[in-house]
Amino acid sequence: MKLRRRSFLQLLTGVAALSAVAGVAFALDYPTRPVQMIVDIPAGLAPDVGARLIGPPLSARLGQSVIIENKPGAGGNVGAEIVVRAPPDGYTLLMMISGNAASGALHPHLTFNFVRDIAAVAFVGYTPFAMTVPVSFPAKTVPEFIAYAKSHPGTINFASGGVGTAPHLAGELFKQMAGVDLVHVPYTSSYMPDLLAGRVQVTFAPIATSLANVKAGKLRALAVTGTTRSDILPDVPPVAEFVKGYEASVWHGVGAPKGTAADIVNKLSRDIGAVIADPAVKAQLAGLGAEPMPMTPGEFGKFIAEEVKKWANVVKLAGLKPV
Repeated sequence: MKLRRRSFLQLLTGVAALSAVAGVAFALDYPTRPVQMIVDIPAGLAPDVGARLIGPPLSARLGQSVIIENKPGAGGNVGAEIVVRAPPDGYTLLMMISGNAASGALHPHLTFNFVRDIAAVAFVGYTPFAMTVPVSFPAKTVPEFIAYAKSHPGTINFASGGVGTAPHLAGELFKQMAGVDLVHVPYTSSYMPDLLAGRVQVTFAPIATSLANVKAGKLRALAVTGTTRSDILPDVPPVAEFVKGYEASVWHGVGAPKGTAADIVNKLSRDIGAVIADPAVKAQLAGLGAEPMPMTPGEFGKFIAEEVKKWANVVKLAGLKPV
């Protein structure tokens, strides 16, 4: 029996409506099984610790286990690609880090696009760096440092944990914005002994890395790299007070495969926001030097796009290549 055209169209409309209702029902039931959160860096680093701090309270809110799994490699691209290729059903999440925003510029042959292929879910927090020098270094302020660097071009070494890492990019941004010539020295192990001895003269690194030596008077924190002063180093000014517009904090947040249902994204965003607003979790994050900052998924997505553009420009101007 042949269906009339109108009847056929009505049937198609009905099927589409049922599919939409089923999709909404599926999303509203979320989650019905454990959720995996991929961390694309090794265990023990601040974003990994942050993921493990929010995991248990997020599990309690979701009513399902949140399993943290480290998938480091290729500058964070191994873990990111796992999430990009996962079904967009909310069961595979990524603990994103600021380094992901620079990956496309550093690795131009990636098979995915971070902005296009990852849906922003929730911003967890940012961690400002400390611009730190040995106490033997003659400059005691950022203006003095800039003046010294300009009068001694190419003689100041700045240390980082490797090419393309967030501390390296923070130093490159400072070079570009302050107009100074610093020599980057990448380390595969700790650079702290050389910094303390004055063999390298400056670093831009998470505050927690140098805090004990700053408090012991072995290192001098000239500035922090956030836009405001840090609660951990309240007497230390931000670089932006002297270099207008400078900001280079490391950040981390949660993402999902693009195409994940909006109500799943919004639920995760609300629940993660509630977790990081809890005073106990907030205090634990503060202990890592992380400062929570709530954002909607839309705000976070816009923030990521701006970060990608910003660091791509830094990478291009510095002529950086992955090693």
